[in-house]
Amino acid sequence: MGTRLGRECLYVPSCRLGLYVALRHWCEPGGKILMSPVNDDVILFVVLAAGLRPVQAPLSASDGSIDMDAVPDSVWTGLSAVLTTNLYGNPDPARRLRERCDRLGIPLIEDAAHAIGSATDGKPVGSFGDAAVFSLSKHVGAKAGGFLALANPALRAPLEQARDALLDPARLTAELAYAVRPYAESAVRGLRLAPAAWWALRLLGLQEREEIRMPLRPAELLGALGAAPSLTAFHSWARVDMHDYRIAPGRLRLRRVRRLLARLDERLVAHRTGAERLLTTRWAPPIPAGAPVQPLFRVPLLVADRDAAVAALARHRITVGYLYDPPLDTYAGEAFTDPSPAPDGAAWFARHALPVDPLRAGPVIEILTSAGVRPARELPGG
Repeated sequence: MGTRLGRECLYVPSCRLGLYVALRHWCEPGGKILMSPVNDDVILFVVLAAGLRPVQAPLSASDGSIDMDAVPDSVWTGLSAVLTTNLYGNPDPARRLRERCDRLGIPLIEDAAHAIGSATDGKPVGSFGDAAVFSLSKHVGAKAGGFLALANPALRAPLEQARDALLDPARLTAELAYAVRPYAESAVRGLRLAPAAWWALRLLGLQEREEIRMPLRPAELLGALGAAPSLTAFHSWARVDMHDYRIAPGRLRLRRVRRLLARLDERLVAHRTGAERLLTTRWAPPIPAGAPVQPLFRVPLLVADRDAAVAALARHRITVGYLYDPPLDTYAGEAFTDPSPAPDGAAWFARHALPVDPLRAGPVIEILTSAGVRPARELPGG
């Protein structure tokens, strides 16, 4: 990955832990950080755990990227850092954000969890910021691990020490569970036992969401804020969907990560091919003329009735994940975040985006067509 990005890269057991390490290094507690309101709620809690105040950015309604021109000067001047999202692999305006951060003298941190292989302005996503965090659970499919890419290679040693100080020891039970999980999931799919598997995960405490967003638990969250910066105080939020997010990896895990990472180029080609097909459909978001097709992790089709489209796909056993609705400022409220100064774009995108796996492009197109799913028409202000 260092060769791909031209940067020093440090392995971390999860993208969320890598982000926490980066935020603690570059951002003083009490500062404000601009971020996207259409993002996983775990990221909001990692930002809070680092002792920072999230500021929700205006977004483009067409692709969920940060709309820099809609951020007032009064917001820019109060920031301590900027965090990109590169939602589903669509790049944020990284070059412009880098230039603005340089003028303000603040760090740019790239969340590239969805964006291995994406590029903008002739450079890979992850090569613009002071640091970038990547996930190996997405394109790579390792269901574990990530890495922290650094602009300054001299920082590798201190950040490695900071990472190690946060790690829990490797556990044999966690390694064995990780080793058998892919086979168990394949068996569940083959035997059509998905509902039973969901309940099993609930009983084991590994499935903690009833809705798209996890329960906020505001009274407990206020108490945790008093202990920030502290990952331990926010552990019950930061661990959701990934209880081993800070466990030191064992040999079984690293061996599988290396094997899957060796197939990354093949996976990126498949994602780009599927994205190209989906982006020619009637539900595709508008694409600027001449823009390259990215190897998107998910393709955000824009549909009139997102819930009906999700239900139509579910009837054919195609699950739609990575939904981020409502936006984080609506979800968390002003007690825990500064709301977006222009929230309409994010609200519209969160309501209409249907994030589709490009590797399932053919079946998805057939199902949405036969179900009569209508495209979303009017973008805000359009």
